[in-house]
Amino acid sequence: MNKRNPKVDTYLRKAKKWREEMEKLRMVCLDCELTEELKWGHPCYTYQKSNIVLIHGFKGYCALLIMKEPC
Repeated sequence: MNKRNPKVDTYLRKAKKWREEMEKLRMVCLDCELTEELKWGHPCYTYQKSNIVLIHGFKGYCALLIMKEPC
């Protein structure tokens, strides 16, 4: 599938820090056939409309934040 969202393209083009790392995390998420969206101002990856992971750049690191499903 590997469908890129143009909003995430724009987000990454504007990234001043961690661009290369976030691009690699993006490819991992897309290779898992997750749907790419931009939520809360950051790349978010979903499966069957449920949030799975969020890519977020912080001052000293970038992270792949894994969402927890409610019990």
